[in-house]
Amino acid sequence: MSVSLKCQYGLRALFELARRAGNGPTRIQEIAEAQAIPPRFLENILNQLRRGGFVESRRGKAGGFVLARPAGQVTALDIIRFLDGPVHPFDCEGENPVRKCTLGPDCVFMPLWQRARQALEGVYGSTTLQDLLDAQAANIPDFTI
Repeated sequence: MSVSLKCQYGLRALFELARRAGNGPTRIQEIAEAQAIPPRFLENILNQLRRGGFVESRRGKAGGFVLARPAGQVTALDIIRFLDGPVHPFDCEGENPVRKCTLGPDCVFMPLWQRARQALEGVYGSTTLQDLLDAQAANIPDFTI
């Protein structure tokens, strides 16, 4: 399972808003520059994240976007599921597989695929935006949560 570029941008945008929490709304251009995201693409992603309850938008000269929830309450899994859908490392596994397994219930690999999905969900689900902020503040390039 690869996380789509759209989702990567969404994660980075929310991280940037978490970084700036408490400083008022942040404009799209500021987020785009800080996280190397094309502004036009970012606008669409932020509007989708607003509809999903991840961010709030403020209008006007001092307007922009803010996180709708504290950074410690937003997991990577929440964002990935919202933007990309269910986590499934293989297209024949999961609640709604992309394709039906040709081997059926006798597939020896299915338990392996399921464990891989559970491991991904465990890592994404136990990592909040606050965890990422803390890792950056501690200057931990490769952290384990």
